[in-house]
Amino acid sequence: MADQGTLPRLRQHPDERFRASQHLIDLDAAAGRLAGETASPRGHRQETLYRHGNLTVALFLFEAGAGLAEHKADGVVTIQVLQGHIKINAEGQAHDLPAGRMLVLAPGVKHDVLAEQPSRMLLTISKESAR
Repeated sequence: MADQGTLPRLRQHPDERFRASQHLIDLDAAAGRLAGETASPRGHRQETLYRHGNLTVALFLFEAGAGLAEHKADGVVTIQVLQGHIKINAEGQAHDLPAGRMLVLAPGVKHDVLAEQPSRMLLTISKESAR
């Protein structure tokens, strides 16, 4: 049962979900599950598919015209467009990413995301290790 004022968890807690030493992920099945969830007010759905140490892999589904406001990550970011068409603006440079394209951003690069049409995006963030 969720605490008063919090929403119930849609998925298992990450400690349980990512405990195994191997993970075979069916991206189509994950996208199908996500499509059945309610979109955020900004028109997207997302699920962290794997997280361990400094690595995070997440799947995003965007409705046409939806996106993410400018933000940055503390690690190398890869954005792979699996379906649809996404535009990324990164520090003044526009990137046009139809399905099959991938963009790699260095740590700390500010960027935004806009889906030109319904789209699927696989995001990987590899954070730098503490020195």
